[in-house]
Amino acid sequence: MAYYNTAAAADLPRMASTFRLMVLDLDPGLRNFSPAQVTQLKAGGNNRVLSYLNIGACEQFRSYWSTAPAGIVSCNANTSAKRGAYSGFPNEVWMSPGNADYQKLILEHVAPGLVAMGADGFYLDNMEIVQHSATASNGPCDATCRQGGLDLIRKLREKYPDLTIVMQNALEDVTLQGMTGGVRFASLLDGVAGEGVFAPTYSAYNDNRLGLWRDVGFKPGGQAFWVGTLDYVGNCTDRTAANSVMATSSARGFSPYVSDSTHGLQDICYW
Repeated sequence: MAYYNTAAAADLPRMASTFRLMVLDLDPGLRNFSPAQVTQLKAGGNNRVLSYLNIGACEQFRSYWSTAPAGIVSCNANTSAKRGAYSGFPNEVWMSPGNADYQKLILEHVAPGLVAMGADGFYLDNMEIVQHSATASNGPCDATCRQGGLDLIRKLREKYPDLTIVMQNALEDVTLQGMTGGVRFASLLDGVAGEGVFAPTYSAYNDNRLGLWRDVGFKPGGQAFWVGTLDYVGNCTDRTAANSVMATSSARGFSPYVSDSTHGLQDICYW
């Protein structure tokens, strides 16, 4: 389940009893949840709570867009890392994950803040930038940017060897086959997720890409490599549509969640 709203707008006992894996936005600057509430959702270790972590872009509503601790450069101040406006998201700017100051911001400020909130790991977003060309109109990424994205996640894994790392989208060969520090990048992950695979419209391409990741056969920590889908139907009463999507995803060996297409993961759908 993915939910980026507040604890106040949710039913925490119901969340904890329904979902074994939850993706929340635990940015301490947003105050969506308290560490005590995160502990409640973990239900004594029965559930795992990951925090959203934007790797390839920076939102202007984040505190670290404009401020950062001494010795660390905020997103806005890091002009050399900026890769232009994120088309379709007016409050977001593409950032090069290959930039040393940006890596330091993530590794020494942003990620530790999420861990302090109680996150069991990270749900990586906008890693798609490493798939972009150096001349792309929306988030250009040259070779340094591309390799730097893979290297940043390796450094994150080295810093947090026991936490869970799941990557959303970015399913191309640059991540599936890429190398960093002498190891295969994909082996650093505990799982991947595809967004909008089966609904609102079916993407055969994304379905096939997820299948490739599923079939690699990684066993992170001795566990099966997790492959999830995050799809959207009209609203949380569209049970027939949601059940169809979840059945299709499950039949492919994926772990599904279906949300409301109109509220941007601000509601929780209990199917």
